[in-house]
Amino acid sequence: MATTAELLLQLQGIDYQLGELERSKGYLPDMIETLRVETLSAEDEYDTALKKKEEDLLAKKDLELSIDEANESLEKLKSQMTTIKTNREYDALSREIDHKKEDIKRREDQLLAVMAELEELEEKLAATEQRREEVVRINAEQMSAIQTEIDSIGTKIRIKEDERKNILVRLDQEVVAVYERIKRGKGSAVVAVRKRACSGCFKALPPQLVQEVRRGDRLLTCDSCGRILIWEDED
Repeated sequence: MATTAELLLQLQGIDYQLGELERSKGYLPDMIETLRVETLSAEDEYDTALKKKEEDLLAKKDLELSIDEANESLEKLKSQMTTIKTNREYDALSREIDHKKEDIKRREDQLLAVMAELEELEEKLAATEQRREEVVRINAEQMSAIQTEIDSIGTKIRIKEDERKNILVRLDQEVVAVYERIKRGKGSAVVAVRKRACSGCFKALPPQLVQEVRRGDRLLTCDSCGRILIWEDED
């Protein structure tokens, strides 16, 4: 038959588990929200990269068309050189041709920059898509597992509460009252004697008290912190 100290230790374990279950009601939904935000972030990153690629493809097409049109215009200007009759007309047409060439060069530089950016975007998009797929898959699995855990909390609490009641009916009510009082003040009410000291406050215990705790024939508390002392086998 379990001793009072052993029953109290079991009771304390159940109370700790109940506390963890109650705390999980708060942090498990937060974990799901964190995973949801991370998933959205990965999806947004991919969508942003994809949108940028689409914009650059449109810009590339527009630049190519404008360059073609500018080259056609340049050829028309060059063809006019054979029809001019004065130096003034020649100088004016030459300046216009030079400006058109500069404009074409500027557009070609822009096109090269867009094409280089598109090349980089292709690599980034592939990596971003892979990351998105991994994040969506892994986070979905984790969120499902956490939600299952949330859904089971109520059942687990009821089971632990039944276990607690089964222990309480086997304990003296005065002992339970002492346990509850210490638990409210200290958190942990039952602690082991380790290396001849209280493992709750770490204060060394008198040799006589250590021997009495070891015998386990009555309930004893630490003179320093008031916690209930139990004996655990030492190596």
